Amino acid sequence: MELIIVTGLSGAGKSHAVNCLEDIGYYCVDNMPPKLMNEFIRLAQDRGEFSKVAFVTDIRGGQFFDELEESLADLDADGINYKIMFLEASTPEIVRRYKETRRAHPLAPDGNIQAGIEKERKKLARVKEMASFVIDTTDFNTARLNTAIKNLLGAEDKDSFSLTVMSFGFKNGMPQEADWVFDVRFLPNPFYVPRLKGLTGRNKKVKDYVLASDEAVKFAGRITGLVLDLIPSYIREGKYHLTIAIGCTGGRHRSVVMAEEIARRLIENGRRPVVMHRDS
Repeated sequence: MELIIVTGLSGAGKSHAVNCLEDIGYYCVDNMPPKLMNEFIRLAQDRGEFSKVAFVTDIRGGQFFDELEESLADLDADGINYKIMFLEASTPEIVRRYKETRRAHPLAPDGNIQAGIEKERKKLARVKEMASFVIDTTDFNTARLNTAIKNLLGAEDKDSFSLTVMSFGFKNGMPQEADWVFDVRFLPNPFYVPRLKGLTGRNKKVKDYVLASDEAVKFAGRITGLVLDLIPSYIREGKYHLTIAIGCTGGRHRSVVMAEEIARRLIENGRRPVVMHRDS
């Protein structure tokens, strides 16, 4: 099991870090009392459900957090490997973030955010020394933080970026979850071929009929190339999922063939798209 313990200053971006870790396959538990970490790990190992786990533990846990060093010693004694990811930022930047969100700092109930931050720094000094990674998020936006975490963990883009290719029929409405929508009603329609009308685009006869069109083959190639070219740009901006919707009139013939063909080409290029046929 890969185990990461995320901690650090309040307002430094731990919630964004958790979102990133979830995107690259970690099962994340927020505000985990340190004393329960070992029990959770034993339970997860017994069931064999999780290969990558991340715990977020910080001063929100109050007295529970004071037990972190002891709990880490227990993990060491049990031979459990882990990494500590510590997030911090400059005091002025954290003050700005708290004022922007209008939330109260956990150690500043009287509203003196700066005093609360300095108190927290002292409280976390020992944990910071133990950290495997220290990330200063002062000048980071979400996308830069995601990139930093992925680089530190050696996450592969192909493992973290997910693709969905779906077919649909315009007569049944546009798919709200789609990022990209393409219209393939310019292709020859098997609906008007009596021997193909009752079949769907997953049938080889329908597939051969649609892909006999040069336009269909060129379209599939261009869409596939566009997706592959733009994935790095999406990742750089912090987006890790793309849904591509291919539509025809009824969503049973042309769109199904083209969704399957685009997915096939993506697979050939090392991607693992999910294929959905909404109306077929």
